[in-house]
Amino acid sequence: MSEVVDVCRELIRIDTSNHGDGEGPGERKAAEYVATLLDEVGIAAEVVETAPGRANVLARWGGDSGARSDALLLHGHLDVVPAAAEDWQVHPFSGEVRDGYVWGRGAVDMKDFDAMLLSVVRERQRTGRIPERPVVLCFTADEEAGGHQGAELLVKHHTDWFEGCTEAVGEVGGFSTTVRGQRLYLIEAAEKGMAWMRLTARGRAGHGSMVNDDNAVTRLASAVARIGAHEWPVRLTPTMQTLLAAVAELVGTEATPENAPALVEEFGGAARMLGAVLRNSTNPTMLGAGYKVNVIPTEATAHVDGRFLPGHEDEFFATLAQLTGEGIDVDFLSRQPPWEMPYDGALVDAMTRSLLAEDPEAIVAPYLMSGGTDAKHFTKLGMRSYGFAPLRLPEDLDFTALFHGVDERVPVDALEFGVRVMDRFLDEAAG
Repeated sequence: MSEVVDVCRELIRIDTSNHGDGEGPGERKAAEYVATLLDEVGIAAEVVETAPGRANVLARWGGDSGARSDALLLHGHLDVVPAAAEDWQVHPFSGEVRDGYVWGRGAVDMKDFDAMLLSVVRERQRTGRIPERPVVLCFTADEEAGGHQGAELLVKHHTDWFEGCTEAVGEVGGFSTTVRGQRLYLIEAAEKGMAWMRLTARGRAGHGSMVNDDNAVTRLASAVARIGAHEWPVRLTPTMQTLLAAVAELVGTEATPENAPALVEEFGGAARMLGAVLRNSTNPTMLGAGYKVNVIPTEATAHVDGRFLPGHEDEFFATLAQLTGEGIDVDFLSRQPPWEMPYDGALVDAMTRSLLAEDPEAIVAPYLMSGGTDAKHFTKLGMRSYGFAPLRLPEDLDFTALFHGVDERVPVDALEFGVRVMDRFLDEAAG
């Protein structure tokens, strides 16, 4: 079995579930495993703990000739979302290989890329193919809960590690999807911003049998209903204009805001993810109030997951304030900016050529990611960031359904494809 498969399996077997509340095993054991793999081939790695058990790995590689000073950051995260074993066909932390797939939590998000990156770096180091360009390797904690114990603190308190980094590559991009028989590889060039909010309404307590015109539950419920039912308008950012133009050419039409939803449907299983980046969004996710059926409480709370497009932040928050209305306090549990990068330049060319070298008939295009990654933090340091974890996937595999879902798995041959592409990419991007 190839090294990338072995490393992926071993990482999956290390439970790094992130519940988002400080509970869980943390990333320390996985970080030590990654550091050991790098140390074995002579790359000195440092484990940086930002809280007990919350561990990150940092290493510098290449650049010894001094020919280049502009460094490249390659990053992946070590934590995963939780998984309930009873819902899975195989145990989510088994790393089992079955039917040509590696199964387990993190197989897609994103221990597959961690394994691909480690395998490529180790092989190049063993064979003396060390890049002329300085490369920073970074494996982070806490990405699944906003990166507050990972990339955010590294950017704030360990900035020296990223000195000279002008470009960054991480998740989620480089995977294939199929439109009308044509394979497309999607490179992440933008992300929605994130606003995780707690809404609080306060009112007058009282007995449930009496009239109460200052009911916190009623006020909050009305606000939540307005927020959840709001139909946000289609807004096409430059990234999505480029992607939809490529799809429109395959379909035989032109991309417009009016036909954008129909063009997205051409992506089949990926349409759910890509449909989310045509608009801002606000999804109520949690409600809480009261302690007894006949007691009107003084307070009611709700949580809302808000996501906003690059260039449309002002519109998002102005509309949200109107929808929320009077008498509701809004607290931000996490507020992260959107970002969007130009889809051009040497790094984009390197990603494109490395994919086409392995799949010459494919199309490579950018896309906007609906979720968030650690790139939100690294872009604060001025890096041009992209998502590029290359995978050639079966046409019938609903890849996006595997994110945070049950039976997460990645094809073995896709991992091996990714290793070949990443090796070519490093030849192009780092020398």
